[in-house]
Amino acid sequence: MTDNLNINAKPRSKIKDVWDQFKSHKGALLGAIIFFSIVLLVMVGPFIWPFDANQIDIRSRNQGPSLLHPFGTDQLGRDTLARMMAGGRTSIAVGLAAMALSLFFGSFIGVTAGFYKRLDGVLMRFTDLFLSLPLLPLLLVMMLLFREPLSEAYGPERGMFVLIVVSIGITSWMPTARIVRADVLALKEREFVLAAKASGTSDTFIILRHIMPNVLSPIMVSATLGIANGIITESALSFLGLGFPPDFPTWGRLLNDAVDYLQQFPERVFWPGLAISLTVLSINYLGDGLRDALDPRMRKR
Repeated sequence: MTDNLNINAKPRSKIKDVWDQFKSHKGALLGAIIFFSIVLLVMVGPFIWPFDANQIDIRSRNQGPSLLHPFGTDQLGRDTLARMMAGGRTSIAVGLAAMALSLFFGSFIGVTAGFYKRLDGVLMRFTDLFLSLPLLPLLLVMMLLFREPLSEAYGPERGMFVLIVVSIGITSWMPTARIVRADVLALKEREFVLAAKASGTSDTFIILRHIMPNVLSPIMVSATLGIANGIITESALSFLGLGFPPDFPTWGRLLNDAVDYLQQFPERVFWPGLAISLTVLSINYLGDGLRDALDPRMRKR
């Protein structure tokens, strides 16, 4: 009777296994709720909130929190909550785009170095070269060199978006490349890969069908860390005054604008700082949960 039950039982879905493991990680579940709530707020909020992020009202300047302006107003009477939502949209968009670019470079170099032994040494020395560069001075130099040409070519906002995304993406792919390479080195000696090679399967098919699905776990973790890194880096550049223009709000730009009013209005620093911290912390917990959920060894425990 038991054998019949086992035979007739439906096989468990891999997606369901991943979800069951993920939701057992309470921190990851809470992080996912907080992160997607922030994304929903910054994407939908500006269409619902009655104040525009750049609407100037001198008569309402430097007001504290109230029912009309829950986060207060700045020195030009602009609603801080509206600027927080508009700034969050930009900061998260920068983090996602920079993460995608970094993930593409890191995964491509990592898979290529791990799968092709003749290219391993060259690509890893290239990776070590980038790891040895001082990233913050390099980013500052890139901002100073390319901000004017790109602003003239694409406009101030779009040009700076392209510059910041590319700058962060090409300076943050190295950890992903090293992690992916290590996994590929182990995977290419497994029986199913050796059998595919022996049957004459092309390298491209082996990489896409057998290698990439099995390195999905470290890539997903790198993706979450890449979003957090992109948000922090963009905030740092905007805080230093080398990011987006003053009338184009981001969380880092709001911090930069609030420094001169820190003693009189400390809440102006608190709100963007809290948004950055909550977003980055929730993404890190989300990454931990994805790492455990996508790892078959963790699901078997």
